[in-house]
Formats: sequence, C-alpha cells, structure tokens
Amino acid sequence: MSIKSIVATPNAPAAIGTYSQAVRAGDTVYLSGQVGIDPATMQMAEGIDAQIARVFDNLKAVVEAAGGTLADVVKLNVYLTDLAHFAKVNAAIETYLSKPYPARAAIGVAALPRGALFEADGVMVLSSQS
Repeated sequence: MSIKSIVATPNAPAAIGTYSQAVRAGDTVYLSGQVGIDPATMQMAEGIDAQIARVFDNLKAVVEAAGGTLADVVKLNVYLTDLAHFAKVNAAIETYLSKPYPARAAIGVAALPRGALFEADGVMVLSSQS
C-alpha cells in the first residue's frame, strides 16, 4: 500500500512535464512549482503583476484540491528572474496568506519554464482529519 497519493485539479494548469501538480504523503503535501499559466488557456499571463496573481491562484487551486487552504502552507519557495520584483511578491503574499507566514526562500534565477518571470512551490501540512 502506497502512502502517497497524487493531487490534481483542472483549476490549475496541467503538468507540462514529468511531474504531478502535488503529491500527498501522509499529512504532508508537496506542491510542484506553479508559473503564471492560465489553466483554461494554458497561456502565460502578461507581465509580472498578472503572473504573480496567477501563480498564487494556481497554488490556491492545488491546495484546495488537496483538502487544505493556503494557511496550511508551511514552506514557500519563490523564484524570480528579476529580484527587483521581490516587493511585488511580498505584497501578493500579504494578500493571499496571513500571519503567521510560512517559512520561505527567495531565489533569483536566470530563466524559468515557458519564459515565466515568477514561480512558486511549497509544502503544506494538513491535519490528520483532512
């Protein structure tokens, strides 16, 4: 019997590679990276502001499909092709999440899939009743 299960939702972009949107192992859910792709059109959102919002909307859809909320995220990793946009990411985090905020890493990268400007992944912990 496998302790892991795959989390999938049509409300976030379908995987564009060899990965799952999320994998649940016990009460822990590992969220794959989300970029600013609209799940309905599979097209990248235009500009950094729209991509940041789309990324958090996509993450929200996946955590909800796993039976949780963004408040259950305990670790968040954010990747930016331009760290000058970090303040915009912080503002979005304040909009989508609430205190106490998850642990976080912010990484500047040379490039992201599909020409994305921003990506985020994370780890969520659910109660055993979920």
